[in-house]
Amino acid sequence: MPSRISFSSEVLRLDEVVLVYTDTGNSIRFYYDSPNIQRRDVKFVGYSNIEIRQERDERLRELERSAVFNLLAALEASFQTDFLERCYQRRRDDLSRHFREIYRANGNRIQLEECILEGWKEHVSTSKALISQIIGAFKYRHWLAHGRYWTPKIGQKYDYLGVYLLAQEMETVFQEQTSP
Repeated sequence: MPSRISFSSEVLRLDEVVLVYTDTGNSIRFYYDSPNIQRRDVKFVGYSNIEIRQERDERLRELERSAVFNLLAALEASFQTDFLERCYQRRRDDLSRHFREIYRANGNRIQLEECILEGWKEHVSTSKALISQIIGAFKYRHWLAHGRYWTPKIGQKYDYLGVYLLAQEMETVFQEQTSP
């Protein structure tokens, strides 16, 4: 077996992403919606109220994309951690056995979609539709991560709330899978 990965104490959690998203969104709204912003901040001299609102909305869109990216990064960490724990703890279910075979063959170089997500689809019947939705969301993350220079063909729009609900649903499945 390959050498074990040591888990970080800085793992990104869904609840932390939610707090940062909420606090930052509130701060952006407070800043841009405050009275007399044109007099308070030299940046806005000459801006119309419509231009200020447009810039606020652009900042909020970017915040949402960043939050979606972080939610999916946290979800990927959960999948990777689950994969490794199943390998290290030698669980006896079909998914864990499948993962150990992959781990023996590939070591720590495990591909998320091809190895882990497909394993979930193949061996855990309750998660097929959910995993398919998550694969689509990871394609959106791929587009975000690589600078958005192409028009994505991802089949649907992804927003903060939709991705959060997907991630939360998968976290519930993880908990159900580890419960006796």
